[in-house]
Amino acid sequence: MAKDWPLGRSAFMEATGFASEVEYKTSVTSRVMQHAVIGFRSVDRTLEALKQVHGTCEEQGVTVDRFGIILDWSMGYPQALREKATRGTGIVLSGPDDFARFTGAAHASMHFGDFMLGLPGALDNTKAAIAAGATALGNLGQYFTFRLPGWDDDVATTEATVTALGLIAAQNGAVLVHSNIDDGFAGLFQDMCCSFGMVLVEKHLIEGLIGAPLGHCYGHHFSDPLSRMAFQAALASVSTTPGTMIYGNTVGYQSTEAGNYASLSSYLLPDIMALGRWPTGHAVNPVPVTENQRIPDVSEIIDAQIFAHRLNQHAPKHAALVNWTVVEDLAERMVSGGRRFASNLLSGLEALGIDMDDPAQIFIAIRRLGPRALEANFGPGLLTDSFRTPEIRAEWAYELDEMAEDWLATRGEVGLLKGAALKVCVGTSDVHEHGKYLVERALTGLGVEACDGGVSVDAEVLVERALSFRADAIAISTYNGVARRYVADVRNALAEKGSELPVLVGGMLNEVPLDSNSDLPIDVSTDIAALGAIPCADLDDMLTTLNEMVRR
Repeated sequence: MAKDWPLGRSAFMEATGFASEVEYKTSVTSRVMQHAVIGFRSVDRTLEALKQVHGTCEEQGVTVDRFGIILDWSMGYPQALREKATRGTGIVLSGPDDFARFTGAAHASMHFGDFMLGLPGALDNTKAAIAAGATALGNLGQYFTFRLPGWDDDVATTEATVTALGLIAAQNGAVLVHSNIDDGFAGLFQDMCCSFGMVLVEKHLIEGLIGAPLGHCYGHHFSDPLSRMAFQAALASVSTTPGTMIYGNTVGYQSTEAGNYASLSSYLLPDIMALGRWPTGHAVNPVPVTENQRIPDVSEIIDAQIFAHRLNQHAPKHAALVNWTVVEDLAERMVSGGRRFASNLLSGLEALGIDMDDPAQIFIAIRRLGPRALEANFGPGLLTDSFRTPEIRAEWAYELDEMAEDWLATRGEVGLLKGAALKVCVGTSDVHEHGKYLVERALTGLGVEACDGGVSVDAEVLVERALSFRADAIAISTYNGVARRYVADVRNALAEKGSELPVLVGGMLNEVPLDSNSDLPIDVSTDIAALGAIPCADLDDMLTTLNEMVRR
């Protein structure tokens, strides 16, 4: 297949003289690299923004080494099925010409991340991107967690993914496989040792068995500067392959634009200092401070890049104040626990009869076992009553636990729900399940039974589960820009069953209108209410609704 789909040439290759991002990063190790994300849905607007960001930053003496764009989740389907697929809020690309518009737009490496690999459309996407000269493709982490609506053929997904990885490995030039660990099982484990163990397992599969270079990305769920730096140190100790980027901690943006600059500094400075000590080629990702309000505009992306460049100039003096022994001790604990997890997992699969020379069998076995079973059976922590105590507690878990506890502690009206014996079936429209975790913790604290409706669950399946649980309500957590359509499907499924269960909806309640001129998502809370569901901006809205249910 590689004879028919060889690696093409990009503007990045022509301008730098390097044959790939791997070669570029291996040669240019004297500075911290920068990554920018353009989030518009329009291809033309995104291309114009990409050129403007790169050119303006260059004029300011700032090098943006690589760009990412927001691809639509419908690209995860095989090419022939995409036209009928539900659209999200991202860009849809088809053949090599579509991809070449981006690889030819600026003298920077183009990163094609989410919804490229790990899904049933992986081979179609990989062929087109490689032909256009792309040398960084992801997102492998999504193979383990992401489920496309209406698609349950995990064998076809595995075949497409492993074949695409083989095509990458067969190239004459180095094409970097990108895996965002926060999007895979590593982002769902409660033990950071298991998260790091998945890095080692993926390296064994991709570099050891398939023969392609693998670069890891992390950062979404790391808000503590110590853990960010320690994870960087741990990665540097086990890999010589350049990383892709360190993602911004966007969950930290909970203030105004001015306040969010403090959060930007809080994660960006540790990243820069860690890269100064352990230069792995990861690019830093300065997320614009408006990210939690709307899609950032071009000027805001440029501001963030200039901010990162200037902060990099200040970083060495701050690094002199860091107790690196503390960082390295935590990194050693991650690596040690991660090695035990990886060893336990691979040995356990072999004991189950998996062919350990066949990456497809290993991939699908890990996917089908799921994060909870993997952690319970193979984690390095102490096992007690089917729960394995984390050796290093994952930040996302304890932060959400604290958030739920703090919220419960200040709510005097909780008492009404005690003894009401309410059941709420909680499910998600997509792969993002941390919102679901928070809602379940809050419900449990309210004395409400939280029934598991599933993650990335089709609307009719969620309804069937809610009815089988005899739930009093359905609670939906949604993120990927399909809120109104998903709620409509749930309400239709309830109507077909003759049920009038209340439906509560929280998360990102937005969607791109079909007749949009701007291609930007808009709030659809009013539309959701018109459908007969209850939009919940926060846990307080959920609590008000539950109390009203009990009063009625």
